[in-house]
Amino acid sequence: MKNIKTAVERKNEILDVSEKLFYTKGYNKTTINDILNEIDIAKGTFYYYFKSKEEVMNEIIMRIIDNDVALSKKIAKNKKLNPIEKIYNILLAQKPENVENKNKILEQIQKPENVELHQKSLSLSVIHLSPILADVVREGIEKDIFHTEYPQEIIEYLLISGQTIFDSTLFQWTPEEAAKKMNAFIYIMEKLLGSKEGSFQNMNNILK
Repeated sequence: MKNIKTAVERKNEILDVSEKLFYTKGYNKTTINDILNEIDIAKGTFYYYFKSKEEVMNEIIMRIIDNDVALSKKIAKNKKLNPIEKIYNILLAQKPENVENKNKILEQIQKPENVELHQKSLSLSVIHLSPILADVVREGIEKDIFHTEYPQEIIEYLLISGQTIFDSTLFQWTPEEAAKKMNAFIYIMEKLLGSKEGSFQNMNNILK
């Protein structure tokens, strides 16, 4: 008797198989027929869940961001960490190598021909992560660690600028240049958040 999958199971199966094909065969080289053949489903079944291959990739990106958000919320709620440690650990957790297959998918959307997907992933990341980090900044304000009237806006600026300046598809910094950029980023971060000089010095570890 053929195993009947629920709607959620079938949708996740399409996402899982598509994700694997995207990073093994390449997003642009993978066709909907490739996905259908891999799962052995009809075209109508695919289109019941997704309108296009682009929509599949968008959901895969969103799954990665949802995972980042869940991990960030867990770090933000950790009472053993102070606000500076929370921000550091949340940013460190976003490194692609810390999440299964994240780096492989990012390699696909960072290709020049996929610029729209790349931009969308960056904007979604800022939209979903900034409120969590902003709440950590507010906690720091209450504890007299940070001093700013714009926690949400500053976090948005820091995320956007950080994602841009350290994007390897835009800039190919030498290790020395990257280290200098990070020192400047730390300086700006401390100034904008109104924290003590050297508060985020361990941020240099993110480049390692």
